[in-house]
Amino acid sequence: MSKSLAGFPLVSESEPAAPAFVGRPRQRARGLANGLVEDLGEKIRNQELRPGDKLPTETVVMQAYGVSRTVVREALSKLQAAGLVETRHGVGTFVLPPRSVGMFRLDPVDAAASVDVLAVLELRISLETESAGLAALRRTPDDLAVMRGALDDFERNRSASEDTVSPDFRFHLQIARATGNPYFADIMTHLGTTIIPRTRIHAIRAQDRSGEYLGRVNREHDEIYAAIARGDPESARAAMRIHLTNSRERLRVAQEAARKAAGSASPATDDPAAPAAGGAGPTSSP
Repeated sequence: MSKSLAGFPLVSESEPAAPAFVGRPRQRARGLANGLVEDLGEKIRNQELRPGDKLPTETVVMQAYGVSRTVVREALSKLQAAGLVETRHGVGTFVLPPRSVGMFRLDPVDAAASVDVLAVLELRISLETESAGLAALRRTPDDLAVMRGALDDFERNRSASEDTVSPDFRFHLQIARATGNPYFADIMTHLGTTIIPRTRIHAIRAQDRSGEYLGRVNREHDEIYAAIARGDPESARAAMRIHLTNSRERLRVAQEAARKAAGSASPATDDPAAPAAGGAGPTSSP
C-alpha cells in the first residue's frame, strides 16, 4: 500500500483500501453526504489537506468512508460550491487556496429572485447535460471556433471588468446549436440571457469585485469545451453537469444563509425596519 495522504490510503483501484475513515451511520444518503462534507472540510481547514493537494479517487473515498459513489459526488459538489475544492474533469479534484472573504450574500430582493433562478438551473441541468454530449459527437470546426471565441471574449471582458453575460450565453447557445437538433437551440434562445444567474442576482455582480466567481465559471467552461473539442461525449456531459450543479448548489447555500439571517434578526430592535434591511448574514460562495 502506498503512503497515505491525510489519512486516505493511496491505493490502486484493484487493491482494497484500509478503512482509514468510517462514515457516520445515517439513515439517508443526504446525511451521509453532509457527514463527508464536514469531515473533508475540517481536514482542509486544518491543513491536513493543503491547497493544491489532489483528493483521492472516488473509489478510494467510497472504500474509506463506506459510502456510495452518489454520496461522494454529492459531497464533492457541496465542497466545490463552498469554494474548498475544484474538479478538473479527467484530472481530479484539488484543494483550493482559502479565500479571505465570501463572494456571495443574498439580500431580500435577491432571495425572492433566486427561487426562479434555481428552477431554471434545474431545467438547464437536464437540457444542457445532454446537449453537451451530443455536441461532442456532432460539432464542426466552425462550432468549436465560435465556442472558443466566446470563452476568449469572456476572459478578456472579465479582466477588463466588462460584460461577461453575452459571451457566457453565446458559449452555451453554440453548444445547443452544435447538437444539430434545432429544438435545443430554440429553447435556449427562448430563455435568453436570463438563464445566466448573475443577470437576475444582483449580489453576484456587486460582490464579485475580485473576479473570483467569474474566473471559476470560465474554468468550468474550459472543461466543457475541452471535452467537446476532443469528441468525448461522456466527459462533456459530466463537465456540463458539474458546472450547472455547482451553480445550483452555490445558490442553494446562499438561500439557506439568507433564511438563517432573516430568522435570527432580533425582534427587539429599536429600528423596526432593521430585519427587512438584512441580508447581511453568513456569507457563502455561488
